Amino acid sequence: MRDGPDAGLAVERRASDAGASAGAWLTALRRYLAAIVLGNLAWEVAQLPLYTIWRDGSMRDIAFAVLHCTGGDLLIAGTTLLGALLVTGDGRWPRVRFYSVAAVAILGGLAYTVFSEWLNTEVRGSWAYSELMPQLPLIGAGVAPFAQWIIVPLCAFWWASRPFADARQWKEPVT
Repeated sequence: MRDGPDAGLAVERRASDAGASAGAWLTALRRYLAAIVLGNLAWEVAQLPLYTIWRDGSMRDIAFAVLHCTGGDLLIAGTTLLGALLVTGDGRWPRVRFYSVAAVAILGGLAYTVFSEWLNTEVRGSWAYSELMPQLPLIGAGVAPFAQWIIVPLCAFWWASRPFADARQWKEPVT
């Protein structure tokens, strides 16, 4: 334990850092989820012609599908972020281990998307691709939803990181 005139300052600095971290994760989480909702809503609308619902569904069916899928995207993004924080996170996130958490969350979202696309197009028949949807070789998942789970989360993590862009704060600890 440190004694002397700097001991109180060190305790204050640690308390200040803890308070800054507590506010930082909430700011990052809010920004991430807002970007996820907006980005996925736009993506879901843009990729509609790649699904048969675009030509076969009513406006009500299409609107429901967009809202339902955007809500599902939010659940996937939130769950994969939580999982990534539990597996690779640090109590000082987003200032520490930000990139590790982002990478694990994006990989989790991709894995779930590939599984979900296979399950819903091949097994359940819940939805179908139109002839316009390019598909990944071997796994058959659509290229658009695969790209969605790379591009939208990358943009969302970028947006979440903006308030903490000072390079000194982003150094990953060596363990």
